[in-house]
Amino acid sequence: MPQSMKLRPVGLTQFMPKSQNHIPQQVRKIHLVAVCGTGMGALACMLKEQGFDISGSDQKIYPPMSDFLADRGIRILDGFEAEHISAELDLVIVGNAVTRENPEIKAMHRLGIPFCSMPQALNHFVVADKKTLIITGTHGKTTTSSILAWVLYKAGLDPSFVIGGILQNFDSNYRLGAGDFIVVEGDEYDTAFFDKGPKFLHYQPVMSVLTSVEFDHADIFEDLNHVRRTFGSFLSRLDKKNLLLAFDDDINIKNLISKTNCRIELYGENHSSHWCLGDVLIEPPWTVFEVLKSGSQLGRFKTRLIGRHNLFNALPVIAIAHHLGVSAEVICEALETFEGIKRRQQIRGQKNQITVMDDFAHHPTAVRETTEAVKSFYSRNRLIAVFEPRTNSSMRKVFQNVYPACFDFADLICIRKPPLLEKIPLDERFSSEQLVADLKKRGKDARYYADTESIIEFLAEQARPGDIILIMSNGGFDNIHARLLDRL
Repeated sequence: MPQSMKLRPVGLTQFMPKSQNHIPQQVRKIHLVAVCGTGMGALACMLKEQGFDISGSDQKIYPPMSDFLADRGIRILDGFEAEHISAELDLVIVGNAVTRENPEIKAMHRLGIPFCSMPQALNHFVVADKKTLIITGTHGKTTTSSILAWVLYKAGLDPSFVIGGILQNFDSNYRLGAGDFIVVEGDEYDTAFFDKGPKFLHYQPVMSVLTSVEFDHADIFEDLNHVRRTFGSFLSRLDKKNLLLAFDDDINIKNLISKTNCRIELYGENHSSHWCLGDVLIEPPWTVFEVLKSGSQLGRFKTRLIGRHNLFNALPVIAIAHHLGVSAEVICEALETFEGIKRRQQIRGQKNQITVMDDFAHHPTAVRETTEAVKSFYSRNRLIAVFEPRTNSSMRKVFQNVYPACFDFADLICIRKPPLLEKIPLDERFSSEQLVADLKKRGKDARYYADTESIIEFLAEQARPGDIILIMSNGGFDNIHARLLDRL
């Protein structure tokens, strides 16, 4: 059985018996409420591999996560029902999207079953005495975490990892390794309905990366100052024995790290930084780049990843690996063999010399960086950008005036109406029609679509050989990628 360990106190609501929020010493049967989330699904699989009897429930059960869990022997119960919770359970793990009114949560309380959040469970059952390497920031967490996990694996360090995307090298977003290190993608989103603090406060890292600090997650953060305070709370927990790799071209990061006590090494393009990106050469399918350590060349590396932002994702990984004694030669081999992450500039297929690419971009910065990266790599091709505003932030008008400048590198732009707009108060809603009007004012060829089928019809008629169709959404986008490829 897993070792028992002290857990960080959480903000419990008044109605909740404090004794319930804990992990018993003896645990066999565990149920996860909202198991189809990326992190919860990974945790379920890790616990299953450790020998626990695992079940889970969710109300949105569909591929690829449903297949991912089923292939690993996880019992998934459809919907949230009180009957899913029995007195035989030793522990319930509660996903962050679950409310106190959930019928399974009510049944859990009624039966007095111990419960915890996903980060608490991960700490207790998986992290244990491993050394945590945590990647935080508004952008680039998944890619940076994934590169780090692969570099450590190729270096023979046998790492564990929990990441918010599927690594194509492993065909998984988690791994249980026997080595000393675990790579964790540190999420600033809230933990659970009984703990509204960010998930990353649950971990005690030996090394950390801070990629960027911008306003996002408008459903839980009031404004940029709220975001800054949240990241500040993470940094305040780091002490002199901790190492922080911080991006050197972010004013919010600059202000935050001035108040921390940990060791800090900067990375980016500033030649005074500890780790600096040197010469960059694009030689499709490769990007070749130089890395300077304290002004001296550490090595030249190459990667199939596209865009300068991805080089900045690789830079702190190279720094961490160097600190762990990994040679530049091994790092170079790992970067060359890194196959990327699903839904991050992932080529879903090619038909009639037309390329369909899938990307998770949704925040304005991510949309801008992604379109610029793809256009710079495919400079002779027409770039068609297809965007679905779907997140709680992008469906709100907080970025209405920011998005128009984010598509400057696209030659043709298709904007879909947000599919879940009715969930947003009327006076807070984002307008896709207004975005298209603003794009046209910038001289862009932009089109508005009320549904996905209309986009597919348009692209099937208008796409021509050599086109790159970049589809950006954090959701399934009505399976547009496969449907479009069928039509081309």
